[in-house]
Amino acid sequence: MAVAQDPWSWIANGARQHPQRLLLSDPAGREVTYAQALASCGRLAAALAACGVGPGDRVAVRIEKSVDAVLLYLACLRLGAVFVPGNPAGTAPEFEHVLRDSQPRLAVVAPQEEPLLRTVLEGAGVSRWETLGTRAEGSLPGLAAQCTAAPAVTAHAPDAVAAIVYTSGTTGRPKGAMLTRANLASNATVLAQEWRFSGEDRLLHVLPLFHVHGLFVAINTVLAAGAGMLLMPKFEAAAVIARLPGSTVFMGVPTHYTRLLQEPALDPAASATLRLFVSGSAPLLPETHREFRERTGHTILERYGMTETLMNTSNPYAGPRLPGSVGPPLPGVSLRVTERGSGAAVQAGSIGTLEVRGPNVFAGYWADPDKTRAEFTSDGWFRTGDLGRIDAQGYVWIVGRAKDLVISGGYNVYPKEVETELDAIAGVLESAVFGVPHPDFGEGVTAAVVLKGGSGLSELALIEAVRGRLSAYKVPKRVLLLAELPRNAMGKVRKEALRAAYAELYGGR
Repeated sequence: MAVAQDPWSWIANGARQHPQRLLLSDPAGREVTYAQALASCGRLAAALAACGVGPGDRVAVRIEKSVDAVLLYLACLRLGAVFVPGNPAGTAPEFEHVLRDSQPRLAVVAPQEEPLLRTVLEGAGVSRWETLGTRAEGSLPGLAAQCTAAPAVTAHAPDAVAAIVYTSGTTGRPKGAMLTRANLASNATVLAQEWRFSGEDRLLHVLPLFHVHGLFVAINTVLAAGAGMLLMPKFEAAAVIARLPGSTVFMGVPTHYTRLLQEPALDPAASATLRLFVSGSAPLLPETHREFRERTGHTILERYGMTETLMNTSNPYAGPRLPGSVGPPLPGVSLRVTERGSGAAVQAGSIGTLEVRGPNVFAGYWADPDKTRAEFTSDGWFRTGDLGRIDAQGYVWIVGRAKDLVISGGYNVYPKEVETELDAIAGVLESAVFGVPHPDFGEGVTAAVVLKGGSGLSELALIEAVRGRLSAYKVPKRVLLLAELPRNAMGKVRKEALRAAYAELYGGR
């Protein structure tokens, strides 16, 4: 495994070794080389210091995706400040929770939102905030322009916190995962090596910047390899296909791939310059995997990670990429499968709770030592909360979240197994299986299904179709036909929303 450097060294080394190489660009024509990025980060770091920000201080950010948003993240790395990204499409109360919890020295918000957020900022006790827009407008760039000297670059400890990323909050209030400089550096170094990144690569970046996928997996891997990226403000299928030529890597979530497949222009010619398509953040349907290969000639590479651990596993670049699997553990990362409750090791190939250990695993939850202790085993493994198994070849197969496990009539029902059978039915676009209170069985196995256009399938027909393929206790007691499944910003199905919406479907307990 390659030795990881400090994240800031990627910019400093890049500016020294290939100063004119393009690092960042956007569809509007803005371009930033490595040398220009180094200078811009110096000015932004000086502006942050002028606001009273120093090493270890939090900088909470709620701005739109842009070249300057990336440079702000890099400036925080340079200064040793802790980057705290927020979802610009989130609600004001959600941002207020992040502010109250992280207690930032500085908040940076979009200029158009500043009047609306002023009460939230003041109420959360934030004493200083600046604005930053998508075209370098706002008070922070103005302050940076006035700074004549950048603060001296100092070394930062590998275990220093570089970012606090708040989890999606599917179980209670979102928690701030503390990711260290060593976490970021080690994971990106491994990914650049495993995915064969080089300075010749150009990533088509369509992901948001408030999540580890778009912020760290995408950007840090590019930086670690000295590559470049084109920042798309958001995902639009037709616009993405138009920008594929000239790109070499694309990273997306399953929803991106299903939408790309709806575009007639997606074909081998459109993706001729691409060498790698990566999917993550949610399970990719085997059908999508197959159809994408047939349409483009490319086999999507799936990987597995989470906010607290960055990337844990990846299908191989050169070896078999198995549909439905997230591949073997990455170099330096260890995974094990244990029994729910007891924590004992399961038999090889059996399903259990996935636990992970490695340099990618976070330092703990911000200001929550009790929660941190609860999520780690006594021998130092992090409990992911995911259910899965490891096959004889070392490939990991995720079957769902532990909290999504359905216990019906005393039997364990793994939603992924039922979803696989439903998704295999001609006319089914996608499905989500979950449990809700049932007066006789404790929990009733319930499915939400989205049909393909023109499909005349009924609830009864779907139930009958899987009855002969699943044990009786696994067969859904109800199939709900929906126009779409509820999802979060990264495309993950929000099963907690389904459980809440249909809690009284069977009349309760």
